[in-house]
Amino acid sequence: MDGSDILTVLLLRDYNTRLVVLSTLLLGCSCGMIGSFLLLRKRSLMGDTLSHATLPGVGIAFIIGVLIDGYEKSLPLLLAGASITALLGCFCVLYIRHNSRIKDDAAMGIVLSVFFGAGVALLGIIQTMPEGSAAGLESFIYGKTASMVLQDFRLLALVTSFVFITTIVLFKEFRMLCFDQGYAASQGWPVKRLDLALLLLVTLVTVTGLQAVGLILVIALLITPAAAARFWTDRLDQMLLLSGLIGGLSGWLGASVSALAPRLPAGALIVLVAAIFFILSVLFGSKKGLAVRAIRQNKLKRSVGRQHLLRALYEILEADTRSGESVMIRAVPFRQLRGRRTWSDANVRSYLKHAYQLGLIEAITKKDLILLTQAGLAAAVQVTRNHRLWELYLIEYADVATSRVDRDADTLEHVLGGKIVAELELKLHRLHMAGTALVPPSPHPIQPGD
Repeated sequence: MDGSDILTVLLLRDYNTRLVVLSTLLLGCSCGMIGSFLLLRKRSLMGDTLSHATLPGVGIAFIIGVLIDGYEKSLPLLLAGASITALLGCFCVLYIRHNSRIKDDAAMGIVLSVFFGAGVALLGIIQTMPEGSAAGLESFIYGKTASMVLQDFRLLALVTSFVFITTIVLFKEFRMLCFDQGYAASQGWPVKRLDLALLLLVTLVTVTGLQAVGLILVIALLITPAAAARFWTDRLDQMLLLSGLIGGLSGWLGASVSALAPRLPAGALIVLVAAIFFILSVLFGSKKGLAVRAIRQNKLKRSVGRQHLLRALYEILEADTRSGESVMIRAVPFRQLRGRRTWSDANVRSYLKHAYQLGLIEAITKKDLILLTQAGLAAAVQVTRNHRLWELYLIEYADVATSRVDRDADTLEHVLGGKIVAELELKLHRLHMAGTALVPPSPHPIQPGD
């Protein structure tokens, strides 16, 4: 393999490579879009169920073909048989779900095992037939991407177009079905019909994907791109686009690598590429990726520590201020601040360094004295004010004891946003704050020198 071979594959100069790459790209796009709805419906196993339910249909169709034509294997007949048993499996799942107390996962597991067992039994019967040794039905189990022809490409193009158009037309309905089926039913929406339409689309994509990746691996194309897209966005429309893009890229890259290394099966490579996209999404996804979550948690931890530092400084200054007087800036010894919480020296100095970088405190003197700036005092006033509003709210409405309200308010004030704080200010001003104090008094006052 040299540079010219890579260029030939990338530019799709070879006819067979062009057919295979474009076919798998279309399959990946359609599987990715439909898989998003399955994932959000918590029916990831449905694709696996339907793919395994196609096996008895393939076996029955082959037997019928032998009885009618004598020997020749007809691909349309095999796909028709696969479609019929897949639809039958779909109806079985829906029937069990709507007419018994068995949940979705159990219903899908039952249908999957029964239909696949029937398919394996039929394949055993076929192997005993004189024509069985040449059946080539294993391509429907493991996939045979390299043997795809123009007819397969046209079929996949038609299916992808149908899936894309149907998704656009029924987007609002499918979205409601995924997020709040009960509300949709209460509003008179045909929930069962929509559910059936979605499963029919899954069946259509599953059957057309048998020739490319086989019934065992088609489930990976249905779920993996959708699961990867979920780490990048919280919006359904964006998730559909990303899932289709990841599925299409998986099909394109997997088929291209297989074309460069013919001994490597394309179906398996497509799934492996999709798995790589999933791993990268888990690590670096902008919404739920591990790296992004770690960065956000670190920023939140620093923000919480800074706010606790400012509140501790304000409370120390407040404790030494006479009633009715404004809190004035003065130097606070490091050890006095250190004793305010269960901080280590390293924690306190880290928070102080961050506060200094933000211009909230002056540089620490050699005597370890800490001095707030005017901006730091204003920030400390705001932080303390919000905290005490939460304390008043918890005491008033949640019957939280004053001995533990400080800790509970700590938890709330860093989670809920400023809009709720503004509403609390209005309510608590009417209830408790008829005066003009900028910061409400603490429900557990601090003695001077604490």
